[in-house]
Order: sequence, then structure tokens, then C-alpha cells
Amino acid sequence: MARVALVTGGTRGIGAAIATHLKSAGYSVAANYAGNEEAASKFKSAAGIPVFKWDVSSFESCADGVKRVEAELGPVEVLVNNAGITRDTMFHKMTADHWGAVINTNLNSLFNMCRHVIEGMRDRNFGRIVNISSINGQKGQMGQTNYSAAKAGELGFTKALAQENARKGITVNAICPGYIGTEMVRAVSKEVLEKNILPQIPVGRLGEPEEIARCVVFLAHDDSGFITGSTLTANGGQYFT
Repeated sequence: MARVALVTGGTRGIGAAIATHLKSAGYSVAANYAGNEEAASKFKSAAGIPVFKWDVSSFESCADGVKRVEAELGPVEVLVNNAGITRDTMFHKMTADHWGAVINTNLNSLFNMCRHVIEGMRDRNFGRIVNISSINGQKGQMGQTNYSAAKAGELGFTKALAQENARKGITVNAICPGYIGTEMVRAVSKEVLEKNILPQIPVGRLGEPEEIARCVVFLAHDDSGFITGSTLTANGGQYFT
């Protein structure tokens, strides 16, 4: 029977690529989304992957969402925490809402999601959790103190949870993408892209969502059980740790 994988923020961009690659690898996949009904509907039709709407920043909504997924597909054995938002501004102009929204969606969501699947994974002595962090959680980024703090927090969360559950057959790893050619990044002007972004990337190009998806498939595999608490950096050589 196919293992069940749940991808948050799974109907667009990197999340959509992750969901479709997991399906191609033989998983039974559920994709969560927050509010873009049109994008979710198009994704569902194109990928044949069921979609589930809830707010990952809400503990109660996550509890309900996981219950719905498990009622339809079975126990969640692979969780990919991909959902995230940005509210970029310089810190001296940042509001409490800018800060709270990003911390709640990008960092608190890891607790909200993992807490509702971890006991089942422990009971079954198997689980794969992959947290999609960011290069900016490793090096920081001007105008993103909220985002950088959340993404750095994901790395600490990953290491601690990995230690707690290693003997239960559960791995917890993080991936830190660099600049990936999503709709948002490709909307940047050609001039800014060529003058300010690509020169920072030694391989000379943006990454593709599919390249991050392949990293997830690798870490989700049954054979990746000796890799836990790790951070996989996928940034074209832009930043080394």
C-alpha cells in the first residue's frame, strides 16, 4: 500500500512540484492550501491530487485538516512543511502584524502540523518530516528579519525533533533552497535578475522547483533512514555552511 504524504502549501510553486514528484514516486499525496481556490482547482485537475483547505497558522485548523486527510487517504507517514509567506520590509518600518503573520505561518505551523502526526508516526515506528526552510534562514536577508528568523527557527526545530524521534524510525530534515524560479521570482524585472541576483549564484541560473522536489523525494524514501537532523542546501553555490 502506498505511503501517504501530506504537503502544506502544496498547490503552487515549489509545493506543487513536491506534491507531483511524490505522486510520481508512488506516494498517495494530499496537498494543503490556504486560500487560492482557483490555483488549487487547477492543480487538482492537472495533477489528480486531492486538495485540502486550511490555515496552517491555526493549531485547531491543522488538527481538523490532518483528520480529513487521514480519513480519506490513511495515516500521514510523510509530512512536508512547505507553506510560507513573506511580509518584507525594513525592521524599523515593520509592524507587529508583519512580524506575527510570518512567524505564525512559517514557524508556528511546524508545531501545528507536526504535533498532529508525530504520535501516529511514533506508534508505527516510521515517519519522514521534511521542512522547507531557506537560504535566508542561514545567512539572513535585509528587509526580512521576520522571514529570516522564522526560517532559522525551522532549522533548530528540525535538529531537536530529529533527536527526540530517531529511535522511533522517524527522520526530520530541512531543505534550504536559494533563488528558485517560481512565479514570484520570475516576476522580478529582467534587469534586477541579471544585475543583482544571478551574479550571486555561481552556477549562473535560478534553481527549478523540480530540483527541490527531487531533494524531498530523496529524504522521504524508506532508504533514507540514516539521514536525520540534517540541512540540505540547494542554492547553486550561493552560500556555504
